[in-house]
Amino acid sequence: MIRVKTPNEIELMRRAGKIAAAARLLAGKMVTAGATTLNIDKKVHEYIVSNGAVPTFLGYNGFPASICISVNDQVIHGIPSAGKLNRGDVVSIDIGVTKDGFIGDCAATFVVGEDPDPEAQRLIEVTRRSFYEGIKFAKPGYRVSDISRAIQKCAEESGYSVVRQYVGHGVGSKLHEAPEVPNFVENPRRKADPRLLPGMTLAIEPMVNAGRAEVKVLSDGWTVVTADGKNSAHYENTILITRKEPEILTAIED
Repeated sequence: MIRVKTPNEIELMRRAGKIAAAARLLAGKMVTAGATTLNIDKKVHEYIVSNGAVPTFLGYNGFPASICISVNDQVIHGIPSAGKLNRGDVVSIDIGVTKDGFIGDCAATFVVGEDPDPEAQRLIEVTRRSFYEGIKFAKPGYRVSDISRAIQKCAEESGYSVVRQYVGHGVGSKLHEAPEVPNFVENPRRKADPRLLPGMTLAIEPMVNAGRAEVKVLSDGWTVVTADGKNSAHYENTILITRKEPEILTAIED
C-alpha cells in the first residue's frame, strides 16, 4: 500500500534528507586518488552519527557497511574496501540516513581526478540529467510510468541503457515502500501504474550503463556489476510530490 505522508512526517523526512545530502557531498569530496572506500565509509558513518542519525544501510538485510560504494563496472551495492581509488575511476556513492524514524536516500557518481575522461563524465551527466527529466512528471495527475518513460528516453537517446533488475521505490519510515519506480516502461505494462498524489515520497534513482543493460551479482551476494564490464553511473534523490512542482528532500548541490 502506498503511504501518503502527513505534514509532520514530511518535516521529519526533510531533516533526514538534509543529513543524507550533506553526507553525499562529503563523500564526493573524498573521492580522490589514493583514497580507500573503507575510509570514505568510516568518515560518512561518523558524520551521520554526529548529527544524531543512523546509517540506514548498516545491517540492512545483513549489509556490512554504512554506505554503498560502487566503482567502475559496479552498478550498486558495492561494499567498501581497503583498495585504493585510482585516477579515472568512476565511483558511485549511495547513502541512506534514518533520523527520528524517517529516511533520506540519495546517490551520486564521481570521477577520480581533476581531468576526467570525457566518456565517463558524459555517462555521469546523462544519468543525472535523466533524473531531472524524470521528475518533470513527478506531479499530481501523472503516473509513475511517466517518470519512468522520461528517464528511459533520456538515457537511451544518449546511447546508454538502463538497468532493469533494480528500480527506484517509495521511501519513508521504511527504506523500501510502495510503489516501485522503474527507470523504464514495460511494454505491455504488466504491473500496477499508480497515479501520483501530494504527500507521496519517492526515491528516484536512474542506474545507467555505458554498455548493455544486463547485470549480475558477485559472489559476495551484494555487489551488482555490468555483465559486459563497462562502466555504470547512479544518481538518486528522495522527492516529495506536492500540489505543484516536486520538492527534492535531499537537495544539496553536488
